[in-house]
Amino acid sequence: MDGRTVWLAMAVLVSAAALSGCSGETFTDEEKATIALLSLASLPPLPPDPTNKYADDPAAAALGATLFFDQRMSIDGVVACGTCHLIDKQFQDDLPRGKGVGTTDRRTMPLAGVAWGPWFFWDGRRDSLWAQALTPLEEQREHGGTRAFYAHFVAENFNERYQRIFGPLPDLSSVPEQAGPFGTDAEKAAWATMTPEQQDDVNRVFSNLGKGIAAFERSIAPQETRFDRFAGAIAAGTEPSEDAALTDEEIAGLKLFIGKANCSTCHTGPRLTDDSFHNTGVPVVAGLPEDLGRETGAKEVAADPFNCLGKFSDAGPEACGELRFMVKDDPRLTRAYKPPSLRGAATRPPYMHAGQFATLEEVVDHYSRAPAAPSGQSELHPLNLSERERQQLIAFVKTLSN
Repeated sequence: MDGRTVWLAMAVLVSAAALSGCSGETFTDEEKATIALLSLASLPPLPPDPTNKYADDPAAAALGATLFFDQRMSIDGVVACGTCHLIDKQFQDDLPRGKGVGTTDRRTMPLAGVAWGPWFFWDGRRDSLWAQALTPLEEQREHGGTRAFYAHFVAENFNERYQRIFGPLPDLSSVPEQAGPFGTDAEKAAWATMTPEQQDDVNRVFSNLGKGIAAFERSIAPQETRFDRFAGAIAAGTEPSEDAALTDEEIAGLKLFIGKANCSTCHTGPRLTDDSFHNTGVPVVAGLPEDLGRETGAKEVAADPFNCLGKFSDAGPEACGELRFMVKDDPRLTRAYKPPSLRGAATRPPYMHAGQFATLEEVVDHYSRAPAAPSGQSELHPLNLSERERQQLIAFVKTLSN
């Protein structure tokens, strides 16, 4: 056998080995099943929202989109929902903590695929997408408005569109321009002077505003990535196309992700989140008030007048199982946060609920070391990943962004 023949034989063997890996033979049947569950191909249809009868109304979604990007939806006329949820950044921003009228204590969460989840915000303090949409509007560091302000705003600027969708607007002529249960002392005092009927009228308009915004946000779906195309080929037992192939480094990272590194324990399913709450020992940020995560969030969602069981919900009690049977009192809730989707994570540093880590390297280091939690009990155990394994894991996470 001459040198050229030997070279050709070696090339054929290398090519066959590479194709064998790409076709899924580097994975066990159990690993293939797990990979398939992480793929967007396994994403179920958009679930209905029984709390919002306008959830799939195109006119409500169109109005919601208009409101989402309207900077007049804030006390200073500068902040819109789209100020922190930027289209070109997966509907989030690149800041350690959200910045509206002021600076908040937590990071802006991405909105892609959010409508598939049962809880909202890092601590799950709201149980519907429309109740979530209302919360920043009244938060003094975000939009800084009041319920009465938004009711008047809709009546003055979107009267006809509102009434075509939600029905007649109430008479707001005797309602103060600025009044609500949150805000300044004067605004809270003005709310207290209103009759229960006036408060209900304003709350109804306010909740419908949130339902319209939610109808729009339901349209924000996750985008297919190279990993999804690779997973599709694995599931089909075929060779991935050029735009779907993973490198050896990325494949090794994927095996770590679903194996030794335990990432898929919490970052599971096609949205790469289990929508539950976990204490992972994330450090506090100096200067911020104590943040107990789900321990506080569970109490807030139970008390929210716009929750599934509230009078402004369109659902009956039978549709509110998540709220009715949620865990409210458990030491494991302390400093537990919802894991955000890892889709697009490589392109949206910093990380964690208050931007504690600037890079993916810092995130992987934290999970590898598993330090004790500032309070409560961390679920982590040291992974003791080697430097090479850390880089392999990061290489895989980047396939979720392209």
